[in-house]
Amino acid sequence: MTTIIAVTNQKGGVGKTTTASALMSILNQRGNKVLGVDLDPQGSLGFCFGLDIDSCTTIYEVLKGQTPVESAVITTEYGDLIPSNILLSAAELEFNRPGREFMLRNHLSRIAEQYDYIIIDTPPALNVLTVNAYVAADALIIPMAPEILSLLGVSQIRDTIDTVRQCYNSKLRVLGILLNKYNARLNLNREVLEMSEQIAQQLHTKVFQTAIRGSVAVAEAPAHGESVITYAPRCKPAQDFQELVTEITGVS
Repeated sequence: MTTIIAVTNQKGGVGKTTTASALMSILNQRGNKVLGVDLDPQGSLGFCFGLDIDSCTTIYEVLKGQTPVESAVITTEYGDLIPSNILLSAAELEFNRPGREFMLRNHLSRIAEQYDYIIIDTPPALNVLTVNAYVAADALIIPMAPEILSLLGVSQIRDTIDTVRQCYNSKLRVLGILLNKYNARLNLNREVLEMSEQIAQQLHTKVFQTAIRGSVAVAEAPAHGESVITYAPRCKPAQDFQELVTEITGVS
């Protein structure tokens, strides 16, 4: 049975793409059939895996109905991927027909059975693309940086989640809030952890026991067309992501 996970936060710079690429890489390493879907017009997930996103068939053409979803899937050493690029930034204006909230789910239903996991990287906004991700997903992971503004972004997601549950996808659940760039020695980081636990209660979820520590390797990996998992497998964030996947799946 396929598990579809959307990685989401309306604030940028919290590590959504890093998290999505790490999840893909580790799940793939552990023998799962994995598909990544990039719903961010910046195209960062494809870039992280070394793709020339400006010359690929993307999720934009799929959502427009210009190409079947099967034709947009690119096989990489980290799993399969449907990339995106800047063309997707027109989504809010172009995708305005009735039922637009179900576009992604309908397309993924054609290929979902081929995969154990589908990981969706979402844009830093609460727009039609984000709603499509929530409608298609079984579960959400909410990464956040240990900053007050990042905490505010998590709080604002609640209304969108509630709307999607009420109108489109009653089974949507939040797997947990993930702290990225975490340093337990800093007072602010510990304070944000406490506040994030309060927000987690409001979302009927938890803060993952695993927090992802910071490292320069996280910033370097995309420049080499790699996930941090393969670029620096012994660095602290890579080790933390391994523990996170074990926490999520229950399998080491």
